[in-house]
Amino acid sequence: MDFSFSEQEQAVADLSRQILGDLSTPERHKHLEADGLTHDDYVWGELCDAGLVGVSLPEECGGGGLGFLATCLMLEEIGRTTARVPFLAPVAAMAVAEFDPDEDLLAEMATGSALVSPALVEPGRDPGEPSATAVAAGDGWTVTGTKEMVPFADQADCFLVPASTNHGVGLFLVRNSAPSVEVVPQEATSGLVEGKVVLVDAPADRLGTGAEAVEWLVQRCTAALSAVAVGVVSEALRLTAAYTSEREQFGRPIATFQAVGQRVGDAYIDTEAIRLTALQACWRLDQGLEASTEVAVAKYWAADGGQRVANAAQHLHGGMGVDRDYPLWRYYVWAKHLELSLGGSTSQLLRIGEALAAGTA
Repeated sequence: MDFSFSEQEQAVADLSRQILGDLSTPERHKHLEADGLTHDDYVWGELCDAGLVGVSLPEECGGGGLGFLATCLMLEEIGRTTARVPFLAPVAAMAVAEFDPDEDLLAEMATGSALVSPALVEPGRDPGEPSATAVAAGDGWTVTGTKEMVPFADQADCFLVPASTNHGVGLFLVRNSAPSVEVVPQEATSGLVEGKVVLVDAPADRLGTGAEAVEWLVQRCTAALSAVAVGVVSEALRLTAAYTSEREQFGRPIATFQAVGQRVGDAYIDTEAIRLTALQACWRLDQGLEASTEVAVAKYWAADGGQRVANAAQHLHGGMGVDRDYPLWRYYVWAKHLELSLGGSTSQLLRIGEALAAGTA
C-alpha cells in the first residue's frame, strides 16, 4: 500500500477540510436543528460549486477525473464535521459512470443537481441476494420490492437497486419521479434522513450485468462508510483530549490521571486502526485490486473500534457527553449509525472468516 497522497488528492482533502470546517460548525448544526432542517443544502451547494461532489467522475462529464480515494478523503471531512449532506451520492454516481455512462445524467450528478442514492438494504438479507425482483419489459425493465434505510431517500432523484432476475442478480437505476415509487420516511437516531422505498413495477434501467455490479457498489459504499467513520472518531477523540486537558478535579486536569490517560490512549489506538484499515480498503479499490476482505476488515474496525472510541469519549466527558449544547453527542450517534449501516462487526467477522476458510484472505 502507498501511504502517500498525490498532489491532487491532498488538494481535495485540504479544500474539503477548509469548506466543511468553516461552514459545518456546531453553531450551524444548532441553527439547522432549531429550524427543524434535516438537510444542509447550503453546505452541499458549496461542495458542489468547489467540484468536490464529482471529483471522482469522468472529466468529459464535468467531473474531476480522480479515483475513489479522492472521494473518500472528502467523506472523512464530512464525518469530522457531521455535515448533513448526502455523502453516499458521489459513490453511487461512480457506479453509474462505471456501468452505464449516461453523460447527461453524469453531468447533473457531477454538479450535484441530480442525486442518486444506493438502495441496498433488505432486513435479514445480503444485498447480493435481494428479494426485490426485476422483469424485462420492452426495451427496459420493471422492479418490484421494498428497500429499507435508504440514505437521503427524500432528496434522491434516482435509486440504485439490486434485484433478482430470471438469470441472476442485477443492479438497476430507478427514478424517484416514477408514479410506482413510494418513499416512506424512516427516523434515525443520528438525525440523518433515511427512507423505505417501495417499488411496484417501477420502470428501471439495468446497469451492467450479473452480481458483480452489485458487489462493486456494496464494496465502495461500505468502504465509504468506513472513511466517514475515520472523521467521526478522529474528531470525537480530539474533543475528548481537549476536554480532559482542561477539566480539573482535585486541583489538576483529569488527563493527568492514569486511568483517564489509559482510556484516551486506547481510543487513540482504535482511531488509528480505523484510519489505517479504511485507507487500505479505499486505496485497493482505487487501484482496482481485489479488496473484499480489506473492506470487511475496515468496516469491522469502524463498527467495533468506532463504538469503543465513542463510548470512551462520552464516558470521559461525563454529563457533558450528553449535553446537546455541546457537540460530542453528534459524534456518538453518528458512530452508532455507521456501526450498523451495511452490516455491523459480527457480519464483517463472518465475511472475514469465510474468506479465511476459503483461502482467499
